[in-house]
Amino acid sequence: MNTLVRMVMMFLFLILGTHVSEAYNTCPKCGSIDVPYPLSTDDNCGDPRYKVYCNNGILKFLSAAGFSYKILSINPSAYKLIISPPTIQKGTCYSSDFSSEGLKLDENLPFNISTHNTVMLFNCSDHILFSPLNCSSTSFCRQFEDNVEEGIGCKNTLCCHYLKDSAMTSHMIRIRAVGCTRI
Repeated sequence: MNTLVRMVMMFLFLILGTHVSEAYNTCPKCGSIDVPYPLSTDDNCGDPRYKVYCNNGILKFLSAAGFSYKILSINPSAYKLIISPPTIQKGTCYSSDFSSEGLKLDENLPFNISTHNTVMLFNCSDHILFSPLNCSSTSFCRQFEDNVEEGIGCKNTLCCHYLKDSAMTSHMIRIRAVGCTRI
């Protein structure tokens, strides 16, 4: 066998070996959601740096503070997963991740928060009106306010929204008791 033929065969072997190893490392579906490589639901599949959790057929993402968010969809070609906003604590206007001050990601892991997120703030105090947030009667949060079943306390409060941009940290959407509570 000449050298050129051996090189071509070696190249094809490397390509096939890469595809087989990726297919081997892909995790099984969680409920109706495919779990593409490199996401990992256990030690036997995926890349452990991309850890997500499958619990009773529901795929979840765990924040640095230990709060879990349901994964609604995954777009592997865009390297994007969409998580559900936290639920509202029953009879209040506080998101269930309020005690952990919102969504925080571990900066040592390869996840970050997209710059294309609309953050809605409810139960705002009047001093927030001096901020650059959209707190008008046409604010996007007004459309969402009526759909908050558990958060009865959110109806008819001052709400605002903003688009998270690239100037903000890519590892946190912070909420505090001062100003507003977030959904």
